[in-house]
Amino acid sequence: MDQSQASKDKYGQLVKEVSPNSPILTNCIKAFIIGGLISVLGQIVMNIITSQGVEKDIAGTYTTVILILAGVVLTGFGVYDKLGKFAGAGSIVPVTGFANAVAAPTIEFKKEGLVLGLGAKMFIVAGPVILYGLLSSVLVGVIYYFIK
Repeated sequence: MDQSQASKDKYGQLVKEVSPNSPILTNCIKAFIIGGLISVLGQIVMNIITSQGVEKDIAGTYTTVILILAGVVLTGFGVYDKLGKFAGAGSIVPVTGFANAVAAPTIEFKKEGLVLGLGAKMFIVAGPVILYGLLSSVLVGVIYYFIK
């Protein structure tokens, strides 16, 4: 065994000793519960809106807007970050997580000004999602056009 392999083995052992074990089952349960509760909240909001006589499609749009607004407001007050640390992926998957991904960099870089801070950094996380979502939808639309 050469010197570099011995160093790598020693480093690997040190990492195992220092790194805490991740409680995977507990994290999955937390993510499932919090993500489910966010979804249940969305369903409750949608049920309330549809009970007022609003069509289901329009109620879905209103529900999405309300959940995005809630995600942004909770991010602004620092609550959503704490929820994310507790729930992990359970807070990222719903639309509120997307709102958090747009709002958090905006809040972080607001001191750099409206253009270079807020404008440039707003989509630092969500930008690739929007870009590739848009491109894939165009691609599917073109394929659908030629198949039909």
